[in-house]
Amino acid sequence: VQLQASGGGLVQAGGSLRLSCVTSGRTFSNYVLGWFRQAPGKERGFVATINWGATMRYYANFVKGRFTISRDDAKNAVYLQMNNLKPEDTAVYYCAVSLKWPPGGTDFSSWGQGTQVTVSS
Repeated sequence: VQLQASGGGLVQAGGSLRLSCVTSGRTFSNYVLGWFRQAPGKERGFVATINWGATMRYYANFVKGRFTISRDDAKNAVYLQMNNLKPEDTAVYYCAVSLKWPPGGTDFSSWGQGTQVTVSS
């Protein structure tokens, strides 16, 4: 599965961005999907995940209702709507897939190129 994230950019604190991730796999609906991020000098960390059929979602604690993960299997796409962005959200954001639910940190694979999100204060 090849993944390509997009939608990042420079935004002021309090602003919003919508990230998209498109895959090339024909069995996209069989995958659990996740968003991760990596800030400079830090390890990549979990942001959000969504299961098959979009009936369940998990978020990292720091999201606190600001981010929403969604998927459109017809478009082979997963999205991350990010509102009320903070400077500490600055990172490269990646999408990935898993065949397990709930997924553990090591259950994700097929990391594609990320998209840079920069939040200015």
